[in-house]
Amino acid sequence: MATTVQQVYDPSIWHISYWELTIRLVAALALGGLVGLERELGGHSAGFRTHILVCVGSAAIVLLSIYGFAEFSTDPNVRLDPARLAAQVISGIGFLGAGTILRTGLTVSGLTTAASLWVVAAIGLTVGAGFYYGSAVLTVLVVVSLFVLNKLEKKFSRTKRKRDLVLRVNKDSASLSKVVTELHRHGIGINKIIVENEEADTCDGDDMLIVRLQLKLGQTKHFEEVIVSLAAIEGVFGLEAGVESL
Repeated sequence: MATTVQQVYDPSIWHISYWELTIRLVAALALGGLVGLERELGGHSAGFRTHILVCVGSAAIVLLSIYGFAEFSTDPNVRLDPARLAAQVISGIGFLGAGTILRTGLTVSGLTTAASLWVVAAIGLTVGAGFYYGSAVLTVLVVVSLFVLNKLEKKFSRTKRKRDLVLRVNKDSASLSKVVTELHRHGIGINKIIVENEEADTCDGDDMLIVRLQLKLGQTKHFEEVIVSLAAIEGVFGLEAGVESL
């Protein structure tokens, strides 16, 4: 009976050599760096260093979870659960990812970077647990998705260019309809439109509207000329254009 128990339970599985531990942390650094390099080259808020830190930190957490409590592995009163700390990493990384998501007007950016941080944490957990092949394949798939598919998306999405526009117009005039007509004349579509009454304490006597537009630029190349023509419309008293996005 004792022999059977010994075969089923081997305390050595809870121990790791310094050499193996170093390899796993360095592998996490390299794999996280590959994903972070693509984000860094794209000028995103979370870049090379951030992705490395997330990946190495996740690997360290899973190493601690599996091997950090080896001295208690033979204690009958202690039940080890290596997945518990790993689960907390997956939940906690959401707070870091949330910091990369920005909303400017009607445009939301940073979702892809937030997702890449979450996946990099998964890569760190995978390599920390010793699944080298799985973590390498996952890294290749992520880099291909971010880099290659991003190039293809930009190539085939030139007609999906977007830009936010905020106008301050007279409520009693036909200026809003003139703005829409002028945009259509330049081949610009409107994806979203939000009309709000201007707050009373900011008005200068006339009833004003704040109009927020998300424009579909299409093949329009000279947006500056469109801005000038819109500003010349009677009843338009303010105009603010956001940056172009896809």
